[in-house]
Amino acid sequence: MTYPKITGQDLQAASARASAQDPPTEQDPATAQPPATAAPRRRRRWAVTMLAAVVVVASLTTALVVWAPWIAPPVLRPAGLVAGPSTADTITFRWSNPPTGPLPDKYLILSNGTVAGSVAGTVTSYRQARLTPATAYQYRVVAVRGGKRSPQSAALAVRTLTPPLSQARLQGPWNVYVRYIRGAPGSRNGTLLWELIPACSARACGVVVHVKEGRHAYKMTLTRVGAVYQGHAVVNFLRCGPASNSIPDPATLKFRVRATAAVGQSQVWAATSLAGTMVGTFRYVSSAAFYCPASTFRASLAGTPV
Repeated sequence: MTYPKITGQDLQAASARASAQDPPTEQDPATAQPPATAAPRRRRRWAVTMLAAVVVVASLTTALVVWAPWIAPPVLRPAGLVAGPSTADTITFRWSNPPTGPLPDKYLILSNGTVAGSVAGTVTSYRQARLTPATAYQYRVVAVRGGKRSPQSAALAVRTLTPPLSQARLQGPWNVYVRYIRGAPGSRNGTLLWELIPACSARACGVVVHVKEGRHAYKMTLTRVGAVYQGHAVVNFLRCGPASNSIPDPATLKFRVRATAAVGQSQVWAATSLAGTMVGTFRYVSSAAFYCPASTFRASLAGTPV
């Protein structure tokens, strides 16, 4: 601290002013007190020093709050989930980047409570394939940074599209009920057991059918044409003539069926009921002693999976 310089003239002027205001009094040297100007000055210096210390501490505290690289910012919860285009077996959806702070290392995609996949932290959309048609799925997203996970996002419900019945897949064992509209000799209503083996792995396509009808068994191929499956088989149901001298009289069976209901099942659009017709024809056959005339019969079909 710098003090002002006091000259002799200043002292004389101050003494004259004091003499003019108050008469001089004598004071015992033993009880004389030192000038009172030093103590206030020491107190002022102490106050200034303490104020400077408080300012320095406050500045350091502010700097630590603003600049603390060892305190990682929180991993923010993903938000803004919105469904995108879907197909019968795929879904897409997207979400928003965090509004503040660094990007995560990756995002985890949770589907119905389990991890379905992940994407990099710079990606904010997801597509999942090989899903079941006409089925609802629920998704949540979790951000991960430095091994730490954010809270789960809000749930997003997404549903795959429902395909048309023309795309229904015939597969597995079926019970097919036969009701004769115009019967053949000895024919009666009953149930056929069909085992349908598709020619493809997942979609709608032609099938090989193994048929059991009482003591008769035969195989046929049903070709898919749009929504319709059709095919034929030749079966020896009856013989022509007396039992001791009969001849074969094979029947040609023509089938035409279509799916009437379907459901999403294990990643396929599976038929759950079918309807159609069966038309059978016996040819004219004869021997030297007898003959059997040509004839036709017709039946309706209605089937469900076993």
